[in-house]
Amino acid sequence: MTAVRIIIFAKAPQAGLAKTRLIPALGAVGAAQLARRMLDTTLASAVAAAVGPVELCLTPAPSDPAWQGVVWPPAVQLSWQGEGDLGQRLALATSRGLQQGEPIMLIGTDCPGLTPALLSAAAVALQTHDAVLHATHDGGYALLGLQHDNPRVFAEIAWSTDSVAASTRARIAELGWQLFEGARLHDIDTGADLQWLPADWRVAG
Repeated sequence: MTAVRIIIFAKAPQAGLAKTRLIPALGAVGAAQLARRMLDTTLASAVAAAVGPVELCLTPAPSDPAWQGVVWPPAVQLSWQGEGDLGQRLALATSRGLQQGEPIMLIGTDCPGLTPALLSAAAVALQTHDAVLHATHDGGYALLGLQHDNPRVFAEIAWSTDSVAASTRARIAELGWQLFEGARLHDIDTGADLQWLPADWRVAG
């Protein structure tokens, strides 16, 4: 199987800045603690999937004091998301990743359903498709795999709305790419979403 680069988009889990829509349910510190646990879990799953290089694409930049004291596994590559809206930053990471010679999978840190088995299966599907999508129940997506670089995939998307996945499907169809779509997953964004956390997780409040 051709190696697939997993690019994890991650935001520093700082109290008051991370997972702000969870603050009413968990408090600022609790929301930041959950954000850190989801980041650590996503990273561990990406490494365990063992499908190719793992890149953490961070905001702020890896050298920022927000990341001080955070120790990453030595094999994980660090990069900066850059400036611009989410679409521009995703397009930049995609272009940079594909230039390394591997297909890429873009994931966030908000979806505990991104298990090593699911990531491995998505990488297999990407071997025979131009794109792979795992949409979320809120209309976004938790994983987007791509074989080709075209910024149109990320253009004119109303980010953080329930139309993101549908618009992305439309862009992929417009480009004539073959899409594999996996099961819908649950993101953890609001207090109502906490029911979808793994049963053995304790959420600090």
